[in-house]
Amino acid sequence: MAILLLAAGSAGVASAEVYHVNSVTGDDRADGLSEAQPWRSLARVRDFPLKPGDQLLLAAGSAWKEPLTITRSGRAGAPIRIGATGPGPMPRIDVGGVSPYGVAILNAEYVTISGIEITNDAPAPAPRFGVLISAEDRGVTRGIRVNGMYIHDVSGTNARKDNGGIVFRALGPRIATRFHDLAIERNIIWRVDRSGIAGISDQVTAHNWFPSEKVVIRDNYVEDIGGDGIVPRGTDGALIEHNIVRHAGSRAPGYVAGIWQWSTDNSLIQLNEAAHTQTRYDGQGFDSDFNSRWTTILYNYSHDNAGGFLLICSPRLNDKDNLGNRGTVARFNVSRNDGSRIVQLAGNVTGALVEKNVVHVGPDMDVQMVVATQWDGWARDVRIHDNRFQVAGTARYGSEAGRDGPHYLIKAGFAPAAFIRFKGNSYLGRHVDLPDDGADRPMPAYAEQATDWQVPTFDPASPEGFADFIVRHRSWMLAMLERELGEPVKLRQPQRSAFFQARR
Repeated sequence: MAILLLAAGSAGVASAEVYHVNSVTGDDRADGLSEAQPWRSLARVRDFPLKPGDQLLLAAGSAWKEPLTITRSGRAGAPIRIGATGPGPMPRIDVGGVSPYGVAILNAEYVTISGIEITNDAPAPAPRFGVLISAEDRGVTRGIRVNGMYIHDVSGTNARKDNGGIVFRALGPRIATRFHDLAIERNIIWRVDRSGIAGISDQVTAHNWFPSEKVVIRDNYVEDIGGDGIVPRGTDGALIEHNIVRHAGSRAPGYVAGIWQWSTDNSLIQLNEAAHTQTRYDGQGFDSDFNSRWTTILYNYSHDNAGGFLLICSPRLNDKDNLGNRGTVARFNVSRNDGSRIVQLAGNVTGALVEKNVVHVGPDMDVQMVVATQWDGWARDVRIHDNRFQVAGTARYGSEAGRDGPHYLIKAGFAPAAFIRFKGNSYLGRHVDLPDDGADRPMPAYAEQATDWQVPTFDPASPEGFADFIVRHRSWMLAMLERELGEPVKLRQPQRSAFFQARR
């Protein structure tokens, strides 16, 4: 990964300075204002009163066994910028056994950080982070950017979801707190427990709703994750775009998915790849989950996930913390060789639309193509329209009749789920207990045609190739989607709730 030299970018901030840190040649008694007089330690940074517009440059080839902690704020148009400078390896922070986090932005705003390698490995798992972005009791925290980071080998605990690679946490026990304009982009996250990228909030209940806004999670590579790959919580209008999540669910017990959201409004999940999620406790590539409205899952590629392609779910609604899952739309996605349950409708799901997706089921695979399951209730008012179900193995349809560990036993028909309506779907290959729109119709045999399924690969042990990979991957995704869907890809922009749609 190329070392980033931050541009001056401080015109109009007369007092802004550029500070240098070098773990080899530095001296904390120096002024830090030139490459010839750098500081040595990150503790010096923690104690220094950085000002809006200031830059902090970490020398390439430097390494520290201490965390970088940022507690000072920039301002709009004059953020505090932290990055790398000089030729050579990325500056590295290795805090295993020393600190719970490698980098932390604590109760600070208008901060941009990029171009640093972080590890946080230790023999015994514990709550650990690569990067922690934390705001508590401070209202709205604005203007944070985390990009171009190389985060790997974080031995967090798989007993909790609120630790891992990059975690943004908004807590407001006294003052309702959220993020506004937070971007997490172009990061590599590899061999991390438990979560790859996760949002945490305590402002997510029916009577305590203060969601983060303008959250963007884009162009990240997330591989070999103990639990969930990417999961924002407590957001309105979040954009989760063109991320690659591979081999999630590698170590964590319990329920896991590749890319999903929890207690959100208007999440837009588009142009992502989720692959090789390894558990069947959920285990889908994509999931629209608890207490969420108007999630859109659009133009994604799901493949080789043990649990399937798509889960839409929520337990029974209540007056305290859950209004169910409402209005999820899954459209123009491609699923190939996903296992177990291709589309699962679990619990209190209403008003969902699964439309114009293409599903390939490989030879010798036996899957539940659409299944309704119980989670303190059943789905209601779901439309399954104009999808292409192309099956070289066997596909089944129905509702839960029992469980065997992570596996669902199903029976024909969708009762007691109600108004699960199928229209205009195309059924090729072997289908069992077909819905009404496929009943009494011929089912032509199906064998997948030879075509380009060689999605670009990336070795996170060689991060210098990432910039080229992310461009090639996006190009391949767009070409594959246009081929499979038969029409151009038209990405959307995220929307937030209007005033009249507020939860309270």
